[in-house]
Amino acid sequence: MKHLQKLVPIGVILLGNTAYAFAVAAFILPNHLITGGTTGLALFFNYLAGVPVAAFVGAFNVLMFLLGFWVLGKNFAFTTLLSTFYYPLILSVLQQIPGITQLTRDPMLAVLYAGGLIGVGMGLVIRAGASTGGMDIPPLVLQKKTGIPVSVSLYVFDCVILVLQFFFSNGEQVLYGILVVIIYTFVLDRVLLLGKSQTQVQIISQKYEEINDMIQTRMDRGTTLLTAETGHLRQQIPVVMTVVGNRELPRLSAWVNEIDPKAFLIVSRANEVRGRGFTMGKVYR
Repeated sequence: MKHLQKLVPIGVILLGNTAYAFAVAAFILPNHLITGGTTGLALFFNYLAGVPVAAFVGAFNVLMFLLGFWVLGKNFAFTTLLSTFYYPLILSVLQQIPGITQLTRDPMLAVLYAGGLIGVGMGLVIRAGASTGGMDIPPLVLQKKTGIPVSVSLYVFDCVILVLQFFFSNGEQVLYGILVVIIYTFVLDRVLLLGKSQTQVQIISQKYEEINDMIQTRMDRGTTLLTAETGHLRQQIPVVMTVVGNRELPRLSAWVNEIDPKAFLIVSRANEVRGRGFTMGKVYR
């Protein structure tokens, strides 16, 4: 069982890199789209000197891997090792599949599929605790050496890489390329939060004791009583706070309404919840 648990992240990393490579081979290259990251840099050198995209990506990833190993240490290098060598390999393999470049000639379809697959691929790799290597590494090095936030330098590098591709792309290709980056950034964020979001509910009611007991016994969820004071009458009243699954919210609302139809509910999305009952097992006392 332990061996299986160790293999799962490796499988996820391979799947993520395969999705990324498929997006490049099937949609980015055949439709001459521009993009950021290592692939965007490879497209620039392919135009400038005729260097094959897969070959450039492989060589660049190895150089960045060595840089990360030297500056960021062995632990970081280990997490990027698989992506460093697997991504250029699977990209070159996918490029040899007959008909892969003929899936679509509609630029908008290519943008949507490329952005979606790249976002999913990067998200899977990051969720597995690894890095896609390549252009992920320079921002991490700069953060360690200069303190510049990763997000800032990453956006700067991506913008520079997009600008480099302006010289061999027409106006529509540039606009499509920017849209690819926007889509995969959005999808990446969604993948990273997938399955982690929960719903936080704060309940203000004179019958807080009954509501508190109901949540603990009928819903098997933990609660916290927050000290509050009403703004007009200055009355002290506890606020019942709980976190439930998104699908549990309608049931909670209905049961609270049964106890106190006048209860005041504040519902908000929690992007991630850690602790007992969520990322750790429940303890009953």
